[in-house]
Amino acid sequence: MEIKVDQLQNQCHVSVIGRLDTNTSGSLEESLNRLESVPDVVLDFENLEYISSAGLRVLLAIYKKRKARQQTFSIIHINENVEEVFEITGFKKLFHLK
Repeated sequence: MEIKVDQLQNQCHVSVIGRLDTNTSGSLEESLNRLESVPDVVLDFENLEYISSAGLRVLLAIYKKRKARQQTFSIIHINENVEEVFEITGFKKLFHLK
């Protein structure tokens, strides 16, 4: 998995490329935790091929932290395979998908 972070003024755009699973979820969690002072984080899943329950756990943990600090967290360009996982798990209702 590759993570690309582009910081704008009050927003950070994070592109996740490859597979988000047990082996890679820790890297994403570390990257997102470093952005705790950024008011708005946008995850770009255009090139995310796969997400496992470990990846979903990281997204949920970051979502809860950001919500407690009244910060936004959204996901864009989600592909059909990942969207199906979000639908089955109920994550589609939780996250702002664009």
